[in-house]
Amino acid sequence: MNLTQWSQLALICIMGAMSPGPSLAVVLRNTVSGGRTQGIFTGIGHGLGITFYSVLAIAGLVTLFKTIPHFFLIAQIVGSIFLIWLGANMIISAISIGESKNEETIPRVSGRRGFFEGFLIAFLNPKIAAWLLALFSQFVQPEAAFPEQLLLVSTVGGIDATWYCLVAILASSGGLVKGLRRSAKRIDLVMGVLLILLAAGMLWRVIPFFS
Repeated sequence: MNLTQWSQLALICIMGAMSPGPSLAVVLRNTVSGGRTQGIFTGIGHGLGITFYSVLAIAGLVTLFKTIPHFFLIAQIVGSIFLIWLGANMIISAISIGESKNEETIPRVSGRRGFFEGFLIAFLNPKIAAWLLALFSQFVQPEAAFPEQLLLVSTVGGIDATWYCLVAILASSGGLVKGLRRSAKRIDLVMGVLLILLAAGMLWRVIPFFS
């Protein structure tokens, strides 16, 4: 993986983490109710949940790449189509919901607080598994060695944990949360465009193989 590819992956992960949703609600609630330390541990737990799925996604892809002929190309095409679908839905959703997402649109999540709750909110979300499979299909190579796999996993999990720990640290001021909600439409729009561009670029590189 070169620097350009890593930068693309990192940017998508950052935008994805910033998008308001159930994970943000859990981190904020635990920070408010249990303090900064509780919120930070929730963010670390969430990052480990993402890392767990990342390991499974990469291991599964590499195994399939090595055992099924042309699965690499198939995975890239299917993953690209899925990312385009996700991106289009994010753009449509951002346009239709108006200028911002209010507090009521962020789901309330119950359960144990702290580290395990952060882990479970990621681990029990099947959409994350599908998302990571589609995303990694654009970056994982059949011959990917362990250091490259480790870099991918560390990037995804590290960015996720770092973002939510930052949310916990800044949540007491309230400004970060309000800013995220005001910018929710723009975040979704940018994220949707990035996904479509990434997938379209991959499809463009794959098409000559069939010609």
